[in-house]
Amino acid sequence: MPNERVIVIGAGIGGLVSAALLAARGCDVILVEAAAGPGGKLRAILADGVAIDAGPTVFTMRALFEEIFAACGESLENHLTMRPASTVARHAWGAARLDLYADPAASEAAIGDFAGAREARGYRAFRAEAKRLFDALDGPFLRDTKTDPITLGWRMGARGFGDYCNLRAYGSMWRALGGYFRDPRLRQLFGRYATYCGSSPFLCPATLMLIAHVEASGVWLVDGGMHRLAQALEAIGRSKGVRYLYGTPVRRILVERGRAAGVILDDGERIAAGSVVCNADPAAIGAGRFGEAARRATSPVAPQRRSLSAMVWTARATASGFPLARHNVFFSDDYPAEFNALASGHLADRPSVYVCAQDRDDSAAGTGDRERIQIIVNAPATGDCTPFTPAEIDTCTMRMLDGVSRAGLSLDLGRSAVLTTPTDFERLFPSTGGALYGPASHGWAASFRRQGSRTRIPGLYCAGGSTHPGAGVPMAALSGRLAVDCLLRDRASTFMSRPMAMPGGISTRPARTAPTG
Repeated sequence: MPNERVIVIGAGIGGLVSAALLAARGCDVILVEAAAGPGGKLRAILADGVAIDAGPTVFTMRALFEEIFAACGESLENHLTMRPASTVARHAWGAARLDLYADPAASEAAIGDFAGAREARGYRAFRAEAKRLFDALDGPFLRDTKTDPITLGWRMGARGFGDYCNLRAYGSMWRALGGYFRDPRLRQLFGRYATYCGSSPFLCPATLMLIAHVEASGVWLVDGGMHRLAQALEAIGRSKGVRYLYGTPVRRILVERGRAAGVILDDGERIAAGSVVCNADPAAIGAGRFGEAARRATSPVAPQRRSLSAMVWTARATASGFPLARHNVFFSDDYPAEFNALASGHLADRPSVYVCAQDRDDSAAGTGDRERIQIIVNAPATGDCTPFTPAEIDTCTMRMLDGVSRAGLSLDLGRSAVLTTPTDFERLFPSTGGALYGPASHGWAASFRRQGSRTRIPGLYCAGGSTHPGAGVPMAALSGRLAVDCLLRDRASTFMSRPMAMPGGISTRPARTAPTG
């Protein structure tokens, strides 16, 4: 039973974690990926021959990754070098500036200096509430399989009944933040955590304040960039026997006798397997991208339920005039207007801008030379509609540069800058419209509607940031671990119910592999 083949579709974080853990448990694992290397959204783009993170840039929940590496018989520190950031992020509203720190006392003092003693007390209460929500949901929801409200209450038990009754699911994050902060800039700052899962702070439940606790618990700076995490997970999988087929799109997921039975590749090759873990967006399965037989496994996501997409610039840029930290946010002066524009399918006139200066640490000292920069502006997930015109793209670029210039930052992106639009993200991640976080977390039921590890087809499992427990690198890693747990439990249950072992299997050509740098 342990040696039965498993196919993993997609080398995003969820797929890489699934493949490594399955191989560590003795499974025969083949991972197939349409792209040329690992990472999925955790990708890098070359500019002037230098790799620049073009996806997630914030590393949190280090202990979770230590658990995953340990489950594979490895040590995180043997594969990645990182150091804690003392400055979590730098925030600007024109000339006004506020840093948040890894030390909560330092953050509280900074907020007091920025907005007064009352706001500092509000921050202290907000931080305690964010921690309470995270602690209440970490075990029974984030680290467990998809559930429903009644089962969640059962999991939380009698001791957690008070927390269950006060998960703050029925009020918006924006309204809840008003109970802690009178200063609209602070509501804006902490409301931004909703965008970590591609959602609007005006529409998502206040439960998502827990994201602030995750970041406040520690941000790490990964030497070489976040994409090194994908390379490390791939290296572990390879050492455990995973075979990687890069540049290999999947045409169909095979379904035989009512269960997943393997895949057919774009070139027509059939690879048989006892189970399949799909790290693509579940919406792609439900839209028929993996064949009609597999379509019923998941549901498509209506365009109005999609999370945000983005306009993402990566460049070797020259920055001056503003002391960039590693993570920087330049806020719009009209947050409601920004999210109203996005909800109507348009780019904002005055967008908030995130700048990751990947060669900077807490000293905020630049070299004066070109440095690795990633810039993100939120965009609607309309990548499967009419693309933005060159004029619209030029206007968005000018508005982005104008937004950071109001805080004194001058950016010269150079000629090697690469812009990725929602249309590009739709091409990379089909059937999403370019949504980067799966369905948006709008309304109290959104978290319960997200696709779980198991699908409607036995033997077919889902992993990735579009599945339970949610978006972001740590959540995608958790989804990979949950998919493995479900697969192995289901396989053990099936094995125990069989009167005898069943022969079968189809030989295939040797797996192709690609170097990952």
